[in-house]
Amino acid sequence: MLSLTDRAAVALFCVLPAVVVGLSTSLLAADDPASIDVWIGTSRSKQSKGIYHATLNLKTGQLSETELAAEINGPGFLAMHPNGHHIYAVGDLDGQAVVAAYEIKKNKKGKASLSFQNAVEIGDGGAAHVSIDSSGRTILTAQYGAGSTAVFSVNEDGSIKERTQLVKHEGGSKVVGNRQDAPHAHWTGFSPDEHFAFVPDLGMDKVAIYKVDTAGAMIEQHGFGVVPSGGGPRHMKFHTNGKWIYVLNELDLSVTRFDYDAQAGTMTPQETVLTVPKDALAKEKFKSCSEIRVHPTGRFVYAANRGHDTVTVFSVDQATGRLTFIERENVRGATPRNVNLTPDGRWLIAAGQDSHT
Repeated sequence: MLSLTDRAAVALFCVLPAVVVGLSTSLLAADDPASIDVWIGTSRSKQSKGIYHATLNLKTGQLSETELAAEINGPGFLAMHPNGHHIYAVGDLDGQAVVAAYEIKKNKKGKASLSFQNAVEIGDGGAAHVSIDSSGRTILTAQYGAGSTAVFSVNEDGSIKERTQLVKHEGGSKVVGNRQDAPHAHWTGFSPDEHFAFVPDLGMDKVAIYKVDTAGAMIEQHGFGVVPSGGGPRHMKFHTNGKWIYVLNELDLSVTRFDYDAQAGTMTPQETVLTVPKDALAKEKFKSCSEIRVHPTGRFVYAANRGHDTVTVFSVDQATGRLTFIERENVRGATPRNVNLTPDGRWLIAAGQDSHT
């Protein structure tokens, strides 16, 4: 386990999905690299200084000591440009909630660092998530507090051009008091063909679906995917075949599987399974799901459980997408705010927000 308390006592919010899971081939010096870069977002605590960097040895699973890569307040989530040379963070700079762009630099020894490019104000409070399309032209952010989705255009040099759109979500399911009285957008992402964008909204018990114009950096309301009442959808991932969607429900600690129609851009719910049995949570004061991942082979799905401090592993029926429980593994830390997989699927990294590990 890597402890960060000696350096910055940071609370990890995420291990950057685009680096660990979708490492660009442009960053690999060989076909079988010995290690990869890991970029770590952190909380708004006073101890944290911003985005941190480490390397992961793919042979042994050993993480290096972390080093501060960029100063920014509360970079809760990160995304990488498809060319592998730029990172985007949502956080605060000079008291403003922004999306910030950084260029990844490599010295002669191959050591990575971040160089600030620019930042654009979100204009609707802080964001809980950020994503970028595969063409590198459109960025999406989800504002949890404001209940909105923001859209940004990206320049050729990887810097952020401007905010092109702000879409307000409407309504709350009101099933869970104080959590669902209003909309709370929590994640953003694109369909495999990028004709559609998706924003799970915890307050609405729905996944908002938008048609996407990536060239113009614009979205248009298209429809919704609906989870069980009180579920509180937080994050979602497509299966590797693009036919199934797995939505992680934060409030009732469950995963809802949808069949996805790529032509129509529709989600049809098929099953909902618990990540942790309800009786196992009886003693936990705080309990909620945080992140969901699909193994690169498409054979497994992983869900992180805060409070219970575990990762639940499911196998995937390759004919139907149906999930079957395999195990729950303790993360050896407190409050796994995010988990991630290496591109080869051999290692899982769990970021403990409250254990600072």
